[in-house]
Amino acid sequence: MNNNFILNRFFSQATFDNALNIGTNSIYDECVKQYVDKANVETNIEIIEELYHYLQKNYRNEYFYKNTLFNKNIIGKHSLHTTTALTEVPIHKSKADFIKINGKAIVYEIKTELDSLERLEQQLADYYKAFTNIYVITSESNEEKVGKMLTGTNVGLMVLTKRNQFSERKKAMEDYSLLDKEVMFKVLRKDEFEAIIEGYYGFLPETKPVFYYSECFLLFNKIPLLKAHELFVKELKKRNKLNVQNYLEHVPYELRFLAYFSQSIQKNYQELSRFLKNDWRY
Repeated sequence: MNNNFILNRFFSQATFDNALNIGTNSIYDECVKQYVDKANVETNIEIIEELYHYLQKNYRNEYFYKNTLFNKNIIGKHSLHTTTALTEVPIHKSKADFIKINGKAIVYEIKTELDSLERLEQQLADYYKAFTNIYVITSESNEEKVGKMLTGTNVGLMVLTKRNQFSERKKAMEDYSLLDKEVMFKVLRKDEFEAIIEGYYGFLPETKPVFYYSECFLLFNKIPLLKAHELFVKELKKRNKLNVQNYLEHVPYELRFLAYFSQSIQKNYQELSRFLKNDWRY
C-alpha cells in the first residue's frame, strides 16, 4: 500500500482547516505529489475528486466508509432537517464510529478491509451500554469472519460491496438488556443532562459545585431506564444542527462527512467554495 496511510490524514479536519486558512498544507501538498496527475487537474476540487476516486478504487479507508454511509444512508434516505449524525462518540472504553439518530438511534461500527477485528467484541459490548441498535459494517472480504463473530447476537451486519453499495446481510434486533445509566450519563454534555433533569423533574439540584455532577447523576439514575434512554436519545439528536441549504449547495460529495462536523467550514461556506474553485497553490 506504499504510503497510502497519508490519505487518512488528507480527509481530516486539521488538513482542511489549515488549507482553507492559508490555501494548502504539507499533508495536502504531499498527497498531490504522490497521487495526482497534475497534467490533468488544476483546481482543488479536481484534486479532491481524484484523491477520493483513488480511495474508492484502491484504499477504502475509514473516511471512505463514513462518507459513503453519510451520503447514502443519511442524505440519500433521510432529511438532514430530521436526522442527526454523530461520530467518534466516547462510550465506556470505546468510541462509536458513526451514530444515526432519526426515529431511533443506530450505532454503526466500521471495520474496513484495512482494519483489525481484535477489539470488535469489546466495542459492541460497550455500545450496548448506551444504545439498543447496533450494526457492524465491513467489506466483502471480511464478511464471513465478521458474520461468524455476530452469530447468536442481536448485532446487525452490513457490507460495503465492491460496487460501493451497502447490503444488509443480518438485521439488527433491539436489545435493552445491557443499558447502563451511568455510561449513558457520561456520554451527555453538561447542558444535555441538565435539560433532561430539568425537563423531567422541573428543577436542577442546588448544591456546592464540587457535588453538582454527582447530584445530577443521582437524579438521572432515578428515572426509569426506558424513559431515561428515550430522553438520552432525544438530547443527542439535538447535536450538529446546520444550515442545510448552504451545506448542500456548497459542499461536494467527497467532503460531506467532513464538513458536517466542521464548524470552521460551516461558518464560511463561501470560503470553501473559493478554495475548491482555486488552482492548487494559487
